[in-house]
Parts: sequence; C-alpha cells; structure tokens
Amino acid sequence: MDASTFYMYMPIAGVTIFWPGLVLIGFSVGVIGGFFGMGGAWMVTPGLNILGFPMAFAIGTDIAHIAGKSMISTMRHAKFGNVDYKLGFVMLIGTMVGIECGAQLIMMLERMGMVGSVVRWVYVVFLALISWMVFYDYAKAVKRKKAGAQAGERGVEGIQWYKALHKLNIPPMVHFKNAGFTCSAWLPILVSYITGVLAGFLGIGGGLLRMPALVYLIGCPTHIAVGTDLFEVMISGLYGAFTYSLKGRIELVAVFVMLSGAAIGAQIGTVATKYAKGYGIRVAFGIAVVCCMISIILKQFKINGPAAVLILGTISVICLWIMKIMFTGAAQELREKKLREQQSA
Repeated sequence: MDASTFYMYMPIAGVTIFWPGLVLIGFSVGVIGGFFGMGGAWMVTPGLNILGFPMAFAIGTDIAHIAGKSMISTMRHAKFGNVDYKLGFVMLIGTMVGIECGAQLIMMLERMGMVGSVVRWVYVVFLALISWMVFYDYAKAVKRKKAGAQAGERGVEGIQWYKALHKLNIPPMVHFKNAGFTCSAWLPILVSYITGVLAGFLGIGGGLLRMPALVYLIGCPTHIAVGTDLFEVMISGLYGAFTYSLKGRIELVAVFVMLSGAAIGAQIGTVATKYAKGYGIRVAFGIAVVCCMISIILKQFKINGPAAVLILGTISVICLWIMKIMFTGAAQELREKKLREQQSA
C-alpha cells in the first residue's frame, strides 16, 4: 500500500497530515475528555502541532473540535446529576471575556512570528504547575489518611484553598445547590476569566486549569467539577470556534475527522466515571499531563519523531486504561444485579 494513502491535505492550513493520527487523537481524547472532564484539548493542541499544523491553526482547530465533542459528554454527565448549571452560567461571564483576550494575544504573536515557541513554553509551565498540584495533593492526602483522617471526598483532601476563599464576603453571595456551597459570585467569575484567557491562548476548553480550580479554589466535589467543567467547555468552545473562524484559523477537514472518533470516545469516558471516583482520576490525570509536557519540550527542540510517538502513545495507553475501568465496572455491576435477582427469587 502506498504510504501517501495515510496522508491528507488540509486546504485551509496548507499542510499534509497523517490522518490516522487525527482519528486516534479524536477517539482517545474523546475517551479521556469524558473521563477527566477537561475536553482533552490540553493534549490536542500540542498533538496537532506535533503532527504538522502551524500553532495558530492547531489552536483554532482544537477549539472547534472541543465544542462538538463536549456537547456529548455534557449531556451524559447531566443525566448523572453531575452538572451545576447555576455555577456554569455564572462562570460564563468571565469565560467569554477571557477567551477573546487570549485569541487577540495569539494574533499579535503570530504577526510577530513568535506564536509557536511562546505557546509551547506557556504550555510547559502550566502543565508543570498542574502536575505538581495534583501529585502534591495526592501525597498530602495519603499522608493524612495514614495519620488517621476519616476517608472520604473532603476528609482526606490535601489542598483546601477554597475554605479561605469562601470566607470572602463580597456581594453578591450565591448558593450553588448541586455543588453544595455558598460563595461570592466574583470568585467563580475571576477563576473563569483566567481560565478563559488560557482557553483562547492555548486552544483548550479551559479545563486544563478550570477542573482543578473548581476542586481546589471553588470547592466543588470532583464529580460535580467534571460535569460543570464540561458544560463550560461546551459553551466556551462554541464562542472560541466563532472568534477563530472569523480570524481564518480553523481547519474544518481536521475537525470532522477528529469528531468522527471523539463522538464514540466521549460516551465511553463519561460512562467510565461511574466506576472511578476521586483520587484515581486525579493521579491518572497527573501522569498524562507529565507525558504531554515532555512531548511539547521535544517538539520545541525539533525532536519531532519521539514527540509524536510519546503523545500518541500516552493518549492510547490512558484511553485503554479508561476502557478497562468501564468494562470491568460494568461487568461487576451486572454480576451484582444478577446476584440480587437470584436472592430475591
């Protein structure tokens, strides 16, 4: 078979891309996004850039891809009661303004010819920050649990910055019923503005920082943070796709290729969250972030082959792990159901 069969020309970006890589990214990130609640976009932008897309096109294409895929995951999480819509709508105020600010920064850097290098190093800094936060939180929680803390979502938490932030009595104070807390409306608005800037600048749905921020800064339980973040990703993705399409930086062919796999993957990842709660999700997230960070550094120093292998390999392995969780959990659930039926007969 001719090797050219595996390559597809992208007419808007003007580059030729290995299309099986796009399908793999779409499916795997659909699974990962549905499971972690971050749209998976924090891997897609570096992945597209490593496959050959110019950075501005990688960002715009990723944002357009986010919007469609996150709709599917959000609907599934809503059925499980994992979305706090009131919190999501309050956060949209900061998100919209932040996305436009980030997109304008990208256009400025592109005109200066610095966009690729600057965005990659910003990615590295934030991925390092997030991985540190996740592993520090896990280590501190394990230490407290060993010291005799009562097991549970809040009882063994390592980072509890939200407790101090909830004491900020700046009107209006709002109660979020699903998430189970009351705080100043300015707290989620400020958090969403910062994550919105990153969404527009890095081509992510904002979940790279928003999901951890919802847990550590705003105080959401993990499963509510996942669902609410996906709702935010869906809305911010639609706005981001709109503003980047006006700037001519979206490759629609790549969007549709990735969405064909992502639509299936998002269903698998969302269902898998039923069988893996709390710190299992966070540690796997931390490992994925570290691998993604290393692949970006390799790309920055033009070590393109290993960079592509690392990022595609990472998302494939984590995707398989999530699928194993889903199938194992579903099988256990069926066995327990059958046992209950036998006992009641």
